[in-house]
Amino acid sequence: MPRDTLTADQIVRSAIELLDQEGLDGLNMRSLGKRLGSAPTAIYWHIKTKDELVRLAGDSIWTEVELPDLATTDWRTAATAMATGTHAMLTRHPWLGQAFGSHLLYGPGKARHDEHLLALYEQAGFAPDDADRAAAAVFTFVLGNALGPAAEVSLTRRLSKNGGDPEQQLADTMAHAAEVAAEFPRLRERLGSAAATDYLAAPVDSFAFGLRAILDGFEARLAAG
Repeated sequence: MPRDTLTADQIVRSAIELLDQEGLDGLNMRSLGKRLGSAPTAIYWHIKTKDELVRLAGDSIWTEVELPDLATTDWRTAATAMATGTHAMLTRHPWLGQAFGSHLLYGPGKARHDEHLLALYEQAGFAPDDADRAAAAVFTFVLGNALGPAAEVSLTRRLSKNGGDPEQQLADTMAHAAEVAAEFPRLRERLGSAAATDYLAAPVDSFAFGLRAILDGFEARLAAG
């Protein structure tokens, strides 16, 4: 694709697809150019660096998080919807969590999300500074819960590149971890429960449980004035 028919939006969309498949380490202008049917130099005509491409791709996917209508939705329902939507987005694009620690990320997509989130918590009754703290607390919780799936994708990809069967290596590791855990009474009891299908996995519904607990705390704080 010649540079005069290629657009920045096309480049960013293809970069997101490549990042979803190959992760941050798999993103390079040569692979992206091949996907676009274009020379790498045509990409540089629109987007100067790989870091800028990651920033644009990372900002674009924030628009996937739906923003509830605060005029018709109570604050707690809206907060739950935004946290759940953000968690789903981060799980769909596991490379974004990795990019937080290696790239400078900003843009209108993230700013639009953050503006709505602050308005939500201010509408709930928090003063502006506390609304900022509430939003940050929930986001930190959401991000932490999304790191597990992201780490699994990254680890599986790395094990595949090193040869061997990544699924078998993961299964062997979990089996060894369970053997160690069995020496500790509470962990041994958890391993013996019907709900424990994987020692290294989070308990079922842990994300929903934790989010409810955080919002319960917010609600109690607001009620106490």
